[in-house]
Amino acid sequence: MWDFILNPFVTVLTFFYSILNHDVVLAIIVATILTRLLTWPLTIQQTRSQRAMQEVQPKLKKLQEKHKNDREKLASEQMALYKEHGVNPFGGCIPLIIQFPILIAFYQAIIHSLAATPIQLIDMAGRIMIPSLEHLLPLNNIWLGMDLTKSPSENPVFAYALPVIVVVTSYLQSKLMTPPTPKSDDEDEKPNQAAAMTQSMTTVMPLMLGFFALSFSAGLSIYFVVSNLMGIVQYAAMGKTDWGALIGRPRKALATDTVVSVGRRSEPQEASTTMTDRPERPASKAKPVPPRAKPKRRGAR
Repeated sequence: MWDFILNPFVTVLTFFYSILNHDVVLAIIVATILTRLLTWPLTIQQTRSQRAMQEVQPKLKKLQEKHKNDREKLASEQMALYKEHGVNPFGGCIPLIIQFPILIAFYQAIIHSLAATPIQLIDMAGRIMIPSLEHLLPLNNIWLGMDLTKSPSENPVFAYALPVIVVVTSYLQSKLMTPPTPKSDDEDEKPNQAAAMTQSMTTVMPLMLGFFALSFSAGLSIYFVVSNLMGIVQYAAMGKTDWGALIGRPRKALATDTVVSVGRRSEPQEASTTMTDRPERPASKAKPVPPRAKPKRRGAR
């Protein structure tokens, strides 16, 4: 069953290799961009669901404190809260579950395409669904003096730049795509557990990808870098990117932004109220005006 997903990706990579002047790096780049574009609707749905869950976190925390001794009441109140705000607690997981097999299949397709041994070549030939492409095997895996089938440690020294670029681009993507954590009134000093876990994953995941890039074939580093850059571009296209987070500028939480904006709008009202509260000066009494004499008519004696 796994071959049903894997073999089309191997065929697509080989096809792009055949039309892109037999350049395996260009084939990986184009196939990665195409895969990210196909899964973009799922990424949008996942991002929106995550942001919606972040917005209801303060209210959810209050419910947990209020009904901490009554689990049934807490569950019913949580479902009512989700229904009120139109939030699906599993909305962020479903797109990820769908994307995961696709990305893993493409990842495995790159490994099979970078076949180096005769057994691997035979296995790859059996996965190509277009017989006319089999004559292209083995693919040219040499790029800028590096053997893409080998790890950076088995290539020239400058190949170590690939894992570094993987870590940097992965960190940028994680930093930009991490939504701001809303705070409730009692959370000004103490961050919640979810926020701490999110921050740790922002650091751990880039290091893990860097370790994979250092341990496996150099061709996978090309896939990691292009995939990270595409993720940044797609997130920026949704208008959700906070570029200030890269220079250490603190993010404004969603709930905090609302409070600040409301407070700023109320300032002019307070000023106008202060002006109206001032005591008015008593009006001076007007002097009585004497009545004017009626004009005499002509011809009157």
